[in-house]
Order: sequence, then structure tokens, then C-alpha cells
Amino acid sequence: MKLALFDLDGTLIDSETGIVASIGYALEKLGAAVPPREELRSWIGPPLRMTFPRVLGDDAATIERAVELYRERYSATGWSEHVVYVGVAEAIAALAAAGTTLAVVTSKAALYAPRIVASLPFGAAFARVYAVPPDSAHSEKATMIAQALADFGVAADDAAMVGDRHFDIEGARANGVRAIGAGWGFGSREELLEAGADAIAQTPALLVPLLRARQAPGESACSAA
Repeated sequence: MKLALFDLDGTLIDSETGIVASIGYALEKLGAAVPPREELRSWIGPPLRMTFPRVLGDDAATIERAVELYRERYSATGWSEHVVYVGVAEAIAALAAAGTTLAVVTSKAALYAPRIVASLPFGAAFARVYAVPPDSAHSEKATMIAQALADFGVAADDAAMVGDRHFDIEGARANGVRAIGAGWGFGSREELLEAGADAIAQTPALLVPLLRARQAPGESACSAA
């Protein structure tokens, strides 16, 4: 495998604290009820413009104001309120040592993603960070994965996408890229399997063996449970 693409939130870092606190800040400023924390966990991954309507309705101006308020807090402190998952640094180091090109493909806004990746102890291992424009209302995973394949000149069957939500899996499959579920993240095992994950690593320690294996799509999807 020549190219490994990684999601950010829920895959490289546990960013729940900063994201949930910033969502709550925005909703409180708008006088809206804040859903339970467990429900807000499901908001981690999709773009804000896809999730705020769950509480605020479809009024475009209100949604944009919520996004502004979220970014107000997230830009100040929320972006740094995360921890690296145990075992991720070792997995990244092993892949880099093997000569695998690494890149981040995230639905997080480009306002923050490069800064967050650069702050990680292993951030320099990533050749590029793909993130969505600030005004985007879509995940754009498929588009970014396609761009990464083109940028690095790597064929789809020599690449893999690692992520914890269905957006990651669907984006990979749209490009014929091997889709590896990060079972330690915010998405459920069922979500990853339903999206068509080729395999699921339940812990970062199991990730490198899966990436080195060359199972056919759909084969042994539970092998690293």
C-alpha cells in the first residue's frame, strides 16, 4: 500500500470535548435547547450545516449564525481541546517507517484542520491535509479522496482510507479505495459495516496489520474486532 488517508476527528484524535462544548455554546447563545451529550456525539464528523438543523430547523440565516457562534468558541479554545487516541502515534510511526505516504482527509473546515494536524506530535508525518472550505455544507470526502489520489499519483488499489463514520467509508468506496473503519471513534460498528467497510480495526494497534493485508473488498470485515 502506497497511500494511507486518515480522517481526523474520531480517528486520529478524540475531539469530543472541544466540539461538543462549542456546539453547546452556539445553541445556548441562540436560546435553543442543548441535546444530551450522547446525542451530540453523533454530530461529530458531519459538517455543522448538516447537524444544526436537527435542533434549529432549516432557516438558513439561523444556521449560519449558529456556525458563526460555534467558530467563535472553537477558534479560541475548542480546536485544542482534544487528545490523541492511545496507539495512534505508534501506528502512524510504523506506516511512515515503511515508506507509506500519509495524508489527512477531514470534513473539518480548512480554518482549523491544518493547525490541529500541525499541533500533533506526529503531524509532520502527513504530507498533506485535505479539508472542506469554510462555506461548505457537505462532507466532500469522495471529492477529497479523488484529489489525493491524483495529487500523489497513486492508483485506487494502492490506497486506503481510515475513518470512524460512514462518510469516510462511502468516500473510499466511491473511489475504489480500500475502506478501513476506525472502531475506536464516534461511529458505531453497525454504521461502518452498513456503509461497506472492507475491514474494521477495533483499536489503533490492529490498524497496521489490516493496512498491510490485501483482503479483497468485503472480505474479513470483522477480522480485527
